Amino acid sequence: MNNTVLIKTIISTVVVIIVYPGIRFIIYKIIDKVAKLNLYNKSRSKTIKKVVNLLSLFVIATILISIWGVDTKNLLVAFSSIFAVIGVALFAQWSILSNVTAGMIMFFSSQFKIGDKIKIYDKDFPIEATVIDMKAFYVYLETDDGEKITYPNNMILQKGISVCKSM
Repeated sequence: MNNTVLIKTIISTVVVIIVYPGIRFIIYKIIDKVAKLNLYNKSRSKTIKKVVNLLSLFVIATILISIWGVDTKNLLVAFSSIFAVIGVALFAQWSILSNVTAGMIMFFSSQFKIGDKIKIYDKDFPIEATVIDMKAFYVYLETDDGEKITYPNNMILQKGISVCKSM
């Protein structure tokens, strides 16, 4: 690598490292704005920020790897091995990934919020309860009888829901 290419690589790396916090700041502001508009709990937006941060770090790492010109053949072998192991793990626990994805979808487009009384139209187990908390994997509910229910996010998106009463 000659000096000109090395300098361009270093400058590109520095630009990416400097721009990344700014982009993350903008994304966090958007998440905060959505949370404020929908009256979401701070812990809910904090969870979404963690997921976004993890995804953005993966993107930044990929960009930096391409800037530095890592041998793509070796990198491809390493990534395919890692993804094969992750794929087997996620296939065994596919609901983890679907719950996190559903949690992100619910954050940006949920029809209910914490404190709302909702009715879940499930043929076998219909539920009418108050939303206590919404996390990355589950929605925590409490019935009028005081029964606490942990309901997976992916199931919330698959069922019909109506908001009975907003608090």
